[in-house]
Amino acid sequence: MKDVVKLSRKWTSIWRSRAWFLLPGLIGVGVFALLPFVDVLIRSFSNGFGNYKTVFGNGAFQLAVFNTLRFAGIGIPLLLASSFFVALGIYKSKWMRFLKSIYLLPMAVPTAVLVLIWKAFFHKAGLFNQLLSVFGIQPLDWLGSKAAFWVLIISYIWKNLGYTVVLWIAGMMSVSESLTEAARVDGATERQCIIYIVMPQLRPVFYTITMLSFLNSFKVFREAYLVAGSYPQKSMYLLQHLFNNWFTNLEIDKMAAAAVLLAVFFAVCSLGLQKLWER
Repeated sequence: MKDVVKLSRKWTSIWRSRAWFLLPGLIGVGVFALLPFVDVLIRSFSNGFGNYKTVFGNGAFQLAVFNTLRFAGIGIPLLLASSFFVALGIYKSKWMRFLKSIYLLPMAVPTAVLVLIWKAFFHKAGLFNQLLSVFGIQPLDWLGSKAAFWVLIISYIWKNLGYTVVLWIAGMMSVSESLTEAARVDGATERQCIIYIVMPQLRPVFYTITMLSFLNSFKVFREAYLVAGSYPQKSMYLLQHLFNNWFTNLEIDKMAAAAVLLAVFFAVCSLGLQKLWER
């Protein structure tokens, strides 16, 4: 009994000494995250479920949801696959540090410069169309047609490839060399070592990379907005465009309802991914 009391007092003392360090962070989260979300939740029900019915019946919302899900469903797998194979090709190279720096360069490019690159490459009279004309291919209106969606995909992969490659390499370097060496001694090929030894060991890293890639897919709005404005070509009209336009028009109730739906969607996706990885 005395040991239990001593242990309880010890933990109480530890908690009291560390609570002061945790308190500023907890206050910040409460004031700047939890309280605003509670306010948004209350506003979303200001008209009962009328705001949610309005949002679900809104054509712009339906288009934005479709484009956002399509973008995430295509862009994220392409990013994960391409970054994995790039990391696999360079993580044992003697030029690995140099190559990592090269791949990380797009993250250092300011958004304004990236927008200029977009316009220079994908304008009607841009560099890409000039290159296509050399091969006798008809030029395309990349930012004014359905091809704008693929420009968005290319920009997302180009911007996030280096960061994702670095994460993959960090995971690969944590895999014990003794496991792969033992497999090679038993006659396993390099491909079998990757599939049956390296990849299973990368499951925790894979989860982290997937979640970060999913969150980063919502940051592509900046470039799309600066290139095409508030009302871009329909194929690249994302949820962020919709929220921006509703905020400009002060349609707060609709924006609050949509924000709650988006928060629920994020929570379901994160929990679903976690359950999937546990299995």
